[in-house]
Amino acid sequence: MIKDEYDVIIVGTGAAGLFAALKIDEKYNVLMITKDTLENSDSYLAQGGICMLLDETDYDSYFEDTMRAGRYENNKESVKVMIRSSQEIIKELIEYGVDFDKNENGDFSFTREGAHSTYRILHHKDVTGREITSKLLANVKKRDNITLSEFTTMTDILEKDNICQGIIVNHKGQTKAVKAKKVILATGGLGGLFENSTNFRHITGDSFAIAIKHGIELENINYIQIHPTTLYSKKSGRRFLISESVRGEGAVLLNSKEERFVDELLPRDVVTAAIKKQMEEDGKDYVYLSLLHMPREEIIYRFPNIYEHCLKEGFDLSEEYIPVTPAQHYLMGGIKTDTYGRTTMKNLFAAGETACNGVHGANRLASNSLLESLVYAKRAIGVIEDEIQRENIDLGNLHIESFMGNEIVDRLDQWFKNNKKSILNEIKGKDVQFYDQWCDHEN
Repeated sequence: MIKDEYDVIIVGTGAAGLFAALKIDEKYNVLMITKDTLENSDSYLAQGGICMLLDETDYDSYFEDTMRAGRYENNKESVKVMIRSSQEIIKELIEYGVDFDKNENGDFSFTREGAHSTYRILHHKDVTGREITSKLLANVKKRDNITLSEFTTMTDILEKDNICQGIIVNHKGQTKAVKAKKVILATGGLGGLFENSTNFRHITGDSFAIAIKHGIELENINYIQIHPTTLYSKKSGRRFLISESVRGEGAVLLNSKEERFVDELLPRDVVTAAIKKQMEEDGKDYVYLSLLHMPREEIIYRFPNIYEHCLKEGFDLSEEYIPVTPAQHYLMGGIKTDTYGRTTMKNLFAAGETACNGVHGANRLASNSLLESLVYAKRAIGVIEDEIQRENIDLGNLHIESFMGNEIVDRLDQWFKNNKKSILNEIKGKDVQFYDQWCDHEN
């Protein structure tokens, strides 16, 4: 049962939302909602890993790698905060039971991905996101102060005079207004708006459409990353990601003549552009990825999930090339926040892919996403708890009748269509070239 009011509402059960919930003092009542099942977040799908500052000698290199990948449009303070917080975050994940791969000496087994100058990425096989989110979710389920509600869609926020005071949800076909002292939007990106995306189809950018409606500031909503390598398929639905860590372990990209045509470890946008150009020259919808340099047993040990999925699709990574093609993957922009997750609306916070604090710039460095989500979710909670204590917010004085002007959604399908149009028009207004290349057929 969803009650009428909570101290904090968290919209989304991915890494950012779960970590935020775990960082909230157990004296506060928390509601977490998700449009689908608890596990079906894009965080769960993350294959490659999570970055960590190796030591002080690695700082300048890590900082430069992040800035260079982001085309130097990154917020330097946000990058600094993320990197400096990384070791503490990894320690906390391990305390929550997260198991990172180790080498024969018992030390962390680091890997490397595109645009990284060294090996600084922790991983759990090729299912790092699943390992992290499943362990965080298991800990959340132990908390008596946290209510979890699946198949619950936020359709609007309760707002007066640019102050957020809760949300409106559609739960099992019923509309309900739920009051809250603070709201955290951790709804992920907008991949569900694209025909080809690595995201779950229900990740449709609802928070951005609601932000546009209420005048909440967005930033760089057109900074959308296209991942170079997803398994080519004519089937409908989510595209299966072939992690950049595969290329980090030596896989190469080949054209129709079986010739290598690009440095596979360049930033994602550069590799994507090279693949798209090569596909046009070859007259094909894909190029090839080869991992034939790696023995079968090594592939199965390092990339068991990818190997099994490709096998189900009829491709044996250890014996043949596999066809890959670019697909929408990640949003670097989003709802504008400061380095504590505060948006331009009071009492409303954003974290994870939903938020844009500038850490990624124009193009995210591989495996920074999980780290960034956790770092800034934790920082947001520090501010939220402080503000709740200082402001002494009394939800009893809030009358739901004052929000009768908010849209009550009766048909979710039409609401989704309207949201999609609103978001894509926003993207078009910022970047016509990107819109024409990747979005035009969708609107």
